[in-house]
Amino acid sequence: MRTVIQRVKRAEVRVEGEVIGKISQGLLILLGIAQEDTEEDIIILADKIINLRIFSDKEGKMNLSIKEINGEILVVSQFTLYADCRRGRRPDFTRAAEKEKAYFLYKKFIEYIKTYIDKVQEGEFQAYMEVELINDGPVTIIIDTEDLKKPRRAKE
Repeated sequence: MRTVIQRVKRAEVRVEGEVIGKISQGLLILLGIAQEDTEEDIIILADKIINLRIFSDKEGKMNLSIKEINGEILVVSQFTLYADCRRGRRPDFTRAAEKEKAYFLYKKFIEYIKTYIDKVQEGEFQAYMEVELINDGPVTIIIDTEDLKKPRRAKE
């Protein structure tokens, strides 16, 4: 699984002009799901995100998690995060999961996040969406479960 996480002051997603998901302070999570992803990836990724200390404390230091600020989350499915642009001029999306598997894992990811975060909104799977946000910072972080599963190298 691959995500682009943006710390936001507010964000919303629309389908055909209608707002279907809207949050105030929190995280916008663009979620891409690969063919090889499993339910284990959901837990690894969600735990990392909900405990990531990227919100400012009273001293302005990034020291608080989304849980600690009682923030909100908006999750938007984004298969294009698995675009392979190494050849030619048209991205190749063959690494992205098939729609049935992607939908299942997308919904499971949201379900898991909801066990820790009170307000979780979502986009509409496989719909053309408009996403509007006010980035806070800006703080934008990319997380890939492939990287999270690799052992950390010792500092030299």
